[in-house]
Amino acid sequence: MNDPVRPLVRPFRLAPGARVAVVAPSGPVSEERLQAGLDMLRGWDLDPVVAPHVLDRHGEFDYLAGTDTDRAADLQTAWCDPSVDAVLCARGGYGAQRMVDLLDWEAMRAAGPKVFVGFSDITVLHEAFATRLGLATLYGPMAAGIDFIKNGRAQEHLKATLFEPESVRTITSTGSALVPGRARGVTLGGCLCLLAAEAGTPHARNSARGGLLCLEDVGEETYRLDRYLTQLLRARAFDGVRGVLLGSWLECEPYERVRALFMDRLGGLGVPVVAEFGFGHCAGALTIPFGVGAELDADAGELTLDESALR
Repeated sequence: MNDPVRPLVRPFRLAPGARVAVVAPSGPVSEERLQAGLDMLRGWDLDPVVAPHVLDRHGEFDYLAGTDTDRAADLQTAWCDPSVDAVLCARGGYGAQRMVDLLDWEAMRAAGPKVFVGFSDITVLHEAFATRLGLATLYGPMAAGIDFIKNGRAQEHLKATLFEPESVRTITSTGSALVPGRARGVTLGGCLCLLAAEAGTPHARNSARGGLLCLEDVGEETYRLDRYLTQLLRARAFDGVRGVLLGSWLECEPYERVRALFMDRLGGLGVPVVAEFGFGHCAGALTIPFGVGAELDADAGELTLDESALR
C-alpha cells in the first residue's frame, strides 16, 4: 500500500521588500509580458530579479526557453541564493520534464524552504518539490502570464496568499458539486496531462492516497482527457483519494461533454467531486496551495485550509 499524502513544510510568507527571483523552467517568455509582470511585482513592494536565461530561446527547439542546462541552472541558482525569498516561474508551456533531473536536490534541500509559484507545465516541479524537498508550494499565476498581468482577481488572490495568507484560508469558488459531500485531506495535483506524463518517474508520487486532488488542463479534446484519467485510474493513482477539485478546462470541448466524462471516470471513486473551482488556465485564477491539510465542501464549492498556506 502506498504511503498517504501528508502535510508538507510551509515556507515563510513574504514581507515588503522581499527579493523574488523570476525563472523560466519551460517555454520561452515574451519580454513585453515579463516587464509588465515585473512592474506588477514592484508595485507590491517586492524586489524582483530576473534569472540570466529567462529570455533565452533554444536554438533548435524554439518551444523551450533556452537549453535544459541553463534553465536548470537558473532555478537552482535562484533557489540556493540566500538573498532570495521566493522563486516565481515566468510561464509554463513545455520543458520542465527535460530539466528536472538536472537539479541538485541535495543542494536545494540544504538551502531551506522558500516560496515557489507556478502552474501548468510547472506541475512537474510541484511534484518534485513535494517528493524531494517535502515542501508546500503554490499553484498559481506566473509572473509573465497574461492571466496575471491582465486580471485583478488573480493578482489580488496571489498577493493575499503571499503577504496575508491567513486572509485566504477559505478559498471560495463558484463551482458546483458533481458528487456532493465533505472530505478532509492534503492538497496536491496540477495539470492533468502532466500528472499522467509523470506517472512512474522518479519525482512523482505513486498515488493521491489521503489527498484532495486538484486537476485542470487546457486545449485538450475529450478523448485525450479520457486517456489521461484512464491511465491514472489503471495505474491506481487515485486509490485512496479523499476528494477531487476540478479547475478550468479552457479551449477543451463544450463543458457539458467534459463534465460527462468526469462523472464517468471520477464519479465511481466514492468521494466528493467539485467542478469549475476556478484555478488553472482561466481568467481570475485562484492560487491553490499544495501540501496543506484542508477540508473540501463540494456542495458549497469551498476549500478551507487547516493552516495558512505560508507561515
